[in-house]
Amino acid sequence: MLNFSNIIGKFVKSSNQRELERIKTIVEKVNGFEPKVKKITDSDFPIKTKEFKSKINSGTKLDDLMPEAFAYVREAARRTLGERHYDVQLMGGVILHQGKIAEMKTGEGKTLVSTLPIYLNALYGSGTHLVTVNDYLSQRDSAWMGKVYNFLGMSVGCITNEMDDVTRKKNYNCDVTYGTNNEFGFDYLRDNMKYDINEMVQREHFFCIVDEVDSILIDEARTPLVISGATEDKSDQYF
Repeated sequence: MLNFSNIIGKFVKSSNQRELERIKTIVEKVNGFEPKVKKITDSDFPIKTKEFKSKINSGTKLDDLMPEAFAYVREAARRTLGERHYDVQLMGGVILHQGKIAEMKTGEGKTLVSTLPIYLNALYGSGTHLVTVNDYLSQRDSAWMGKVYNFLGMSVGCITNEMDDVTRKKNYNCDVTYGTNNEFGFDYLRDNMKYDINEMVQREHFFCIVDEVDSILIDEARTPLVISGATEDKSDQYF
């Protein structure tokens, strides 16, 4: 018995197949930069980051820089962590940069994949965030992947529960900031209760990647973030 869906699929490609083929052309460009990137010295990586930033300030679009930038991140990871992004991980990086969801199983290198779009968008200098589900992952990933970002000449911060406002502000001003959805959320609420704009710890919200997006944006989103406390007696003002 003939399977007509398979026959049709050979001639008419699905939207998913077309999208993957388009992304594969980007991956081929990344691979094309690899021989050149492998030859440069370690000290040239931060210089290249400055060059990328200069191009962006001159009007170059991120998508035009993406293949070369990804090639530098891949080589930085190879030199610092001994891990080289596979082609399928590069594809995941492209998808995340486009603001889409990439489904990956445990062990497929989600943490490494995130370095690609995070670095690329951090080139704007507006700060990028990576949202995790707990403080342990925030601290572990910021220290682990921080080696890659530092090698490329970028600063990395991490927001944890016990930090004071001065430390929080310092970490938010880094190129890349790791933290949990609760910490980012509560800092946003507290910032909106400050009397002076200079006391606010967060800066603009530019680009973020959410780890375990189903858990954070569906399961945990059912629990509202609430700041509560004792009120002051101001009954005299009503009179």
